Amino acid sequence: MVNGPSDRGGASKAGATSTARRPADSGVSTEDVAGGEGGNRQAQPGSVTVWDGFARFATIPVAAPPEPGAPQRSLAERLAYHSQFVTVRTPAVDVLAKQVRTLMLLVRHQQVTARPSLIVTGPAGAGKTTALFQVGRACHLARIRRQGEMATAVGGQVPVAYVLVPPAASAKTLALEFARYLGIPATARMSQASIVNSVCHACTAASVQLVVIDEIHRLNPRTATGAQSADLLKDLTERIGVTFVHAGIDVTATPLFTGVRGAQLAARASLVDCAPFPTRDGEHEPFKDLVRALENALDLRHHRAGSLVRLAPYVHARTAGRIGSLTRLIKQAALAALTDGTERITKTTLDAIRLDHLAEQHDRPRAPTRSGSR
Repeated sequence: MVNGPSDRGGASKAGATSTARRPADSGVSTEDVAGGEGGNRQAQPGSVTVWDGFARFATIPVAAPPEPGAPQRSLAERLAYHSQFVTVRTPAVDVLAKQVRTLMLLVRHQQVTARPSLIVTGPAGAGKTTALFQVGRACHLARIRRQGEMATAVGGQVPVAYVLVPPAASAKTLALEFARYLGIPATARMSQASIVNSVCHACTAASVQLVVIDEIHRLNPRTATGAQSADLLKDLTERIGVTFVHAGIDVTATPLFTGVRGAQLAARASLVDCAPFPTRDGEHEPFKDLVRALENALDLRHHRAGSLVRLAPYVHARTAGRIGSLTRLIKQAALAALTDGTERITKTTLDAIRLDHLAEQHDRPRAPTRSGSR
C-alpha cells in the first residue's frame, strides 16, 4: 500500500519542532532522570542523525499522489513530487512494525535485564533503512497524537533515536554518535564512562522509546574495538529501558553472530529479513504488486495505466527485485518523462536510465573474455 495523507496520523505542522529545546535543556525533574547532562556540536541541517532533524523528517507530510478530481499540479510541483515520490508499505515493513509494537510492550513492563531486540537484515538496496524510517516515523507520530506536538517539542521529548554506526567504530566513537543525536555537549576529551552516563540520562529524561542503530554490519567483534562496541550496545540495552532495533547488510553472514558476544546477541535478537522481491510467491506476484503500487502513484498526464505492470519481468531483471533500485528507476524515468515532455514511461524510457552499479552489474554482466585473449 502507498502511504498517503491518512498515514500521517493527523500530525500538525512541523514548525513547533524547530523551536524545541534540546533534550538536555528540557527541564525534566531530577526525579525522572538517572543523572548526567546533555547538548552537542551541530550536524547538517535536516540530518536525521540529530534529534530535531529526525523530528522534522517525521512530521513533514509525506509525498502523496493526486486525489481524484483534484486540480492538475504544475510541472514544478510534479518534478518535486516525483523527486521525493511515495513510500510503499511493504510486507517487511508490516512485519517490522508488528514486531516493534510487541517488543515495546515487553520492554515497557520488563524490569529485569536481557531485554529482547530486533535485527533487520538483507542485501544492499533491499529497503532496510526505509523500513526503519517508516516505523520510526510511526512511533514519533504516535507520541504526538497522545500528547500533542507542542507538548512533545517543548517538553524536550525524543520518542525515537536514530544512530549510524561510524566506520571502524570504537565504543567511544559510537557513544559519541548517541551523544551527538541527543544534543549532549560531549567531546573526545571526555571519558567513555562519562559520555555513556550522559547518554543514559538523556534517553531517560527525553522519554526515548525506540533506539534504531543502522549499519550494524560495520561492527566486527573479532577485533578489539569491535568487541568493545558490541559490549557497549549490550550495556545500553541493560541500562536504558527502551526497544532497540538494529539494521545491517546480510548481518548473519558477518562476524557479528560469532563467538561469545555473537551468541549473546543471537539469543536476544529476532531477525526481520528484507529480501529482494520475487516475481512469484505461490499464487502471488509480489514484485508485480509493488510495480503496480508505484505506477498508480505516478502523476504523468500521458502515461498509460498498466504499461509498467506489463513490463514487470523486464523491470525485475533490471533491478533484481531490490526495492531501492526499483524506486530509483521509476523516479528517474518519471523525471525524464516530465523534462522531455512525453509525460509517459515506456521501455525506451527505462532503457535510457542508468541505475546503481549493483543493479547494472546484475542486469548487464561483463562479457566473458575469450580464451587465449590478452
